Parts: sequence; structure tokens; C-alpha cells
Amino acid sequence: MKETIKMLRDSLAQIYPKGEAEAIIRIIFEYLKGWSPVDIAIHGDEELSPFIRGKVNGILERLKENEPIQYVVGQARFYGLDFKVTRDTLIPRPETEELVELVLKHCDGRADLRVLDAGTGSGCIALALARNLRFPQITAIDISEGALAVARENAARLKCRVSFRKADILKLSPCRDSWDVIVSNPPYICMSEKVGMEANVLDYEPYNALFVPDNDPMRFYTPLAQYARQSLMPEGALFFEINPLHAGQLCDMLGSLGFAGVTAHNDIHGRLRFVSAINPDTDE
Repeated sequence: MKETIKMLRDSLAQIYPKGEAEAIIRIIFEYLKGWSPVDIAIHGDEELSPFIRGKVNGILERLKENEPIQYVVGQARFYGLDFKVTRDTLIPRPETEELVELVLKHCDGRADLRVLDAGTGSGCIALALARNLRFPQITAIDISEGALAVARENAARLKCRVSFRKADILKLSPCRDSWDVIVSNPPYICMSEKVGMEANVLDYEPYNALFVPDNDPMRFYTPLAQYARQSLMPEGALFFEINPLHAGQLCDMLGSLGFAGVTAHNDIHGRLRFVSAINPDTDE
């Protein structure tokens, strides 16, 4: 066991920072053996079976090809829940957990809220909200059939009631007073930002869920905001995860559409990462 962990550390040190490498080792042994970090320490002097050593070597070879560990093991943890992920879905990020927190703080224990998650991917936002809101009515949409299949599987496994449907964010038909909350983490990375991005993102995660043209950073935010302005209940709330580079432009756009209380929020790293806004009870 100790020799295998040393081999992993030495190999992963060539690819990942130390902290990330240690996290990957923990994920590997949780996946293969169901072990917690404490279990890894307890079993440190044990001999691993040839079968497990073979599995470890197979995982390491995929990691050396820059494949994200979440795709290798087929799951990612988000908001305390384990989600199936495939190359049809983005890997949920820790920052997006903060988006869920913003929504929950706004809802403050209210029940029976109607929530739309636009661009659901693996379903992580919708299902985290389903687990933590009181009797919500949640609808989650995505244009990808592959992503929706994964999201439905996650909902079934986590025993969450969410309605999933295929829809294009760019072509939503407004329906007055449909939602109390709309939340979205749409594609927002500009093409020019690809320079310097990690290979494990560029080579494996779904391209269409990441990038927008340099000349159209509001590609998804503008139609979603227009839809929300007409489809949210009065005093309904809109929440976006955003590209920090375009926070000002997004806030200005929301203000021009008539939203009230437009607020940009920092993430745990101090970067402007979220925007919230309220649909006023008038059409001023």
C-alpha cells in the first residue's frame, strides 16, 4: 500500500500541484476500496491485491493523458452529494456550490417555490436545491440529450423530484409568472481565454458547455435575462454564475432590462463570480 501511494505521489507530482495530487489519491482509494483518508492511514501497511494494483495503474495511465479524475471514476462530489459525470457534462466546481448557497439564502426556508435551472448539465444545481429547499417544484433544462440522461440518472439515484426537459436557452418562450427563482451557470468563457487553460479541461470537458465567442460574451445571459424578466413572478429572483471579466457588462444589461437589486457577488477567492437580480413588481 505504501509503495503504491508513493508511486502515485511521484507520478502525479509531474502533473498536478501537491494538494491536488493528494486529493486525487484520496479519490482513487475511495473509488476502488471505499476508503476514507483515515482508512488509507489505517491500512497503510497492508498489501494491495494484484487486481487493485492493476486498477491503480490503469487509472494513473489515464491521468497521465490529462483525463480528469472525475471522468476516470465517473463521479464528482458537489454540495455533499455524489453525482455521476460523463464527457456529456461539465465537472461541478466548488465555486458553483456558492451559487447554490446564494439561492438558498435568498429563499430562506420558504416552501413550494417554483425554480428553473437553465443549462443543468449533470443536474448538480437542481438536485442540490431539491435536497435543501422545502417542497420545491424544480424544472431543469438542457440542450444536450446526453447531459439530460446523466441528470435524470442522478435524480433517480439521489431520490430527488426534478422535472427535466430538453430546451435551448436561446429559444425559450416567455410564460408570465412561471417561476419564483431562475438560476443558471451557462457557458461564459471567451474563446481567447483558452490560452493557458489546463489540458484536462480543453481536451475532455464538453466544449459547448464552456465557451462563447469573444464578440458575444452575453450570448446566453441576454436571452435568459429577457426570458426571466417576462417569466419570473413579481419579486422573483434571478441568479447567474458569471465570467468575472464581464460582471460590469452583465449588471448594466440587467439594469437596462428593468431588474432591481442587481448585485455582483464575490466567490471564496475574491473574484466576482455571481450576479443576482430581482424582477420588480412593476414594468417600470
